Amino acid sequence: MMNDERAIGVLRRIRVVLDMIKFEHTVFALPFALISMMLAAHDFPHEGDRLPSLRTVALIVLACYAARSAAMAFNRLADVEQDRENPRTRTRALVIGLLSARFVWVFMLVHVALFLAAAYALNWLAFALSPVALLIVLGYSYVKRFSWATHFVLGLALAVAPMGAWIAVRGQFGALPAILALAVLFWTAGFDIIYACQDYAFDVAKGIHSIPARFGIAPALVISAALHALAWLAMLGFAMAADAGPLF
Repeated sequence: MMNDERAIGVLRRIRVVLDMIKFEHTVFALPFALISMMLAAHDFPHEGDRLPSLRTVALIVLACYAARSAAMAFNRLADVEQDRENPRTRTRALVIGLLSARFVWVFMLVHVALFLAAAYALNWLAFALSPVALLIVLGYSYVKRFSWATHFVLGLALAVAPMGAWIAVRGQFGALPAILALAVLFWTAGFDIIYACQDYAFDVAKGIHSIPARFGIAPALVISAALHALAWLAMLGFAMAADAGPLF
């Protein structure tokens, strides 16, 4: 009976943690990282049969998961006081005490270490650039305190994934993943602007910077539509540059 209760407690804690980091949203960046990884491995002499090794795949997936989890945990820590006041976020785990600040800090640092370890295991350039990637994905949490460009920083954070995956395979930069990264940046910024519209009144009242708070909801939606159009064009350019064919 005691073991059953402990197991239930552990499962509940895992569920709370997965909700904190919005684990299901990992699909936003991971597919682009995997696309970039596959293209990087194509005709690359260090990867056999035009496919990346299982080791490379595992390390890239680990790096994406760890970086995103660290960023989400840090975001919850950075925003905890705002989350207490915002009706939309006041039931988050850290706010209502389901998770302690100490636990979230440890969780964040462990995932930072996992990300650095994965980058180190991939190649020297991936490891050398890993602090830059962390600065972007962690620094996003504070941009909204002083700039409405916060949506573009979030886009940049997700755009790191395809660039990083290419570097993980080839150990060098490339123009092809840069085009894909640009598409991800525009797409992410566009949908984040829509997401920010639901906090319009709160952001204006509290002086939090966002495009809806700065320009209004209607202009923000126009900007979002323009960014999605740019994302589509960038994706089309990527498909043509990669010779991906009409199905892509």
